[in-house]
Amino acid sequence: MTIEVPYRPIPVDQSDVRYVHGPDSALQSDVPVGETIEFDWNDSAIYPGTSRKFWVHVPARYNPANPASLMVFQDGWWYLDPAGEVRGAIVLDNLMHRGDIPVTIGVFVDPGVFPDAEDPKNRNTEYDAFDDRYVSFLLNEIVPEVSKRYSIAEDPDQWGICGGSSGGNCAFTAAWLRPDKFRRVIGYLSSFAQMPHGNPYPELVPRVPRKPLRIFLQAGHRDLHWNEPEANWLAENLRVAAALAESGYDFRLVLGDGGHSPNHGGVLLPDALRWLWRSADHSHQSVGSGEATSAVL
Repeated sequence: MTIEVPYRPIPVDQSDVRYVHGPDSALQSDVPVGETIEFDWNDSAIYPGTSRKFWVHVPARYNPANPASLMVFQDGWWYLDPAGEVRGAIVLDNLMHRGDIPVTIGVFVDPGVFPDAEDPKNRNTEYDAFDDRYVSFLLNEIVPEVSKRYSIAEDPDQWGICGGSSGGNCAFTAAWLRPDKFRRVIGYLSSFAQMPHGNPYPELVPRVPRKPLRIFLQAGHRDLHWNEPEANWLAENLRVAAALAESGYDFRLVLGDGGHSPNHGGVLLPDALRWLWRSADHSHQSVGSGEATSAVL
């Protein structure tokens, strides 16, 4: 089946491009609104001394008798904020109402902070590391708290993880190291360029057997250091995408304009989720294809 995409001119000046949100990112009068519950987490064994909040969004259609899918978002409030760029709960409610994605509980996790420290932020330590501490933190501390209250599917094909910037490479690393738990991944403007020991994935991806992951990547033409030889956010995302393409992964790359902003990724969230949760009969169209589009929305 051929899908025709309407012509839209691309911007000549790429320095300050803003994408317009679609209807799936706005409250709809006919869509039941789920419930969002806030939690504090101040007793982490993996990141001792840190404090953070996380939010659980329970859809209106949730039924404890039918275990729900799970979608974990890094930078919790940024991705949950209904007035922000991503508007995660609104998007989940709209897509579930139409049956575009399964009934899904959204978990929005803030990075940790050290309340009394001169430099309280622990975000980069948690998100940029190439190790299993963060995914273990999710699996051993956060997800069990959610599972105490709500019925979550055990099938890893029903678990997804999403993040942007450092949260993007964090989401990728979590699924890469634990594909037995997370198999659907969204990474926006991922900060592979600032991983402490360098970006491991361009060399690592082709060297190991293909993992059962479905990966949606977004990169920006004018991301950080886009035309410089070192610490180039755009180039490192393209290198990861190339490795995935050459290794036959089920992935999609959307390349947009503008800089290091959550705007484009936020606008793409409905499409990203639809693509991640698409049915098996559509999968053959994308396996190993590495579809790329300018996605001027």
